[in-house]
Amino acid sequence: MVPKSGHEVVTADQDDESISTQKESKEGVRDSMVVRWLNKQVDKMDKHWTRLPSFAGSAAATCAIFLLGLCYRGEWMLIFVHFARRFGYGGTPKSVSIALSNDTDMSRSMKYGWELLLSEAPYLRHFSMAWMVSLIISYSIYFSICSFFHWYYYVRQRDKAEEWKCQPYKWLSPKLEKHEIILGIFSLFCTNTFTAAFATYVLYGGPSMIYFGYDEYTLLWWFLQWPIMYIILDYETYWFHRLYHRPTLYKMFHKLHHTYKQPTAWSVTAIHPIEIMHMQLCYLVPLFIMPSHLIPYCTIMIYNFYHGLIDHSGINFKAQWWQPWQPDASFHDNHHQYTHVNFGFNMFYWDKLHGTYRLKDRIYNENTFFGKGKKLSEATKEELAADFQERNSENVDNKVIYCLRKNSITNTKTD
Repeated sequence: MVPKSGHEVVTADQDDESISTQKESKEGVRDSMVVRWLNKQVDKMDKHWTRLPSFAGSAAATCAIFLLGLCYRGEWMLIFVHFARRFGYGGTPKSVSIALSNDTDMSRSMKYGWELLLSEAPYLRHFSMAWMVSLIISYSIYFSICSFFHWYYYVRQRDKAEEWKCQPYKWLSPKLEKHEIILGIFSLFCTNTFTAAFATYVLYGGPSMIYFGYDEYTLLWWFLQWPIMYIILDYETYWFHRLYHRPTLYKMFHKLHHTYKQPTAWSVTAIHPIEIMHMQLCYLVPLFIMPSHLIPYCTIMIYNFYHGLIDHSGINFKAQWWQPWQPDASFHDNHHQYTHVNFGFNMFYWDKLHGTYRLKDRIYNENTFFGKGKKLSEATKEELAADFQERNSENVDNKVIYCLRKNSITNTKTD
């Protein structure tokens, strides 16, 4: 996926304050923490980069995103578990098998199972090793890939932001960049701890509806579970996201993630620890409600994480021709910019179905909860002025769609 911009600039009337803000923002990117660090090596990196063919940039960025999606939450461990089980490693722990086989009463069997689980933790053998390996790999991937991503776009092409950035005139401050990296590190610790525990649980036969052999269920179900699982996960995530945009949960947890109105690749894991652990649990729901082969599940999760990084990159990536269901990166970037709108992730149909899709004749901000926005005629002059400034800071592609001119607004709440 590569960012595209093929339009001439179409803007609404920009006031002096907006233009001033844009100039300050362009200068501000040079002062950011990550840029200062990467600038020390930028000449060396450019020297080697120019030797590569022209297509290397987009190809490397795509591979980097895929690799990060595979590793940053530890999903690679579930793939490892699948192949380990296929080759006969793991299975039900011997201590549990003996306890169950020696007792014909189901209730007592379950009792023995839970006692063993809580006392000897047979399903979590080798957890500490899995946990350490998961953290080492995830942190290595997180820092190397996000650093490359930031250098390739935010440093190397910072003077051409209008060509690739979703919000080309606004940038995170150095303080917020540091904040998102620190929070992201802690959240990675939480998610990888959880994934390592679940991977060992699956490896040693913990109860679930996961299966490993292709002949355990029909071939028809093998193909049907791909779209079914994808839709369940995405629709579940839509409602999970809307739940955390309810006033109470938003202020307690999700507002932390919305600190970054101009998200970057670093902010993809910058989420409140309680919220991100809740999200991890929700992702596991299909594995306990329907027969699930690990290959479709892991493939879909990697796809979701791949687009999660793209959607938080701040870069104007476009969905491919074979992804008619997939919104462009600007869809979720708008969510960060306007807060309570565009709640979906990998399908925009849910927002259109439930009336939370961004509309041209609505304004959205942190105070307009529930995704419906506010009619232009009901907005105050201050709200309209702020909304115009936000629209003018968007990439040209979105300006074409959402451009409003001040002379088209005849009535306001204070008129």
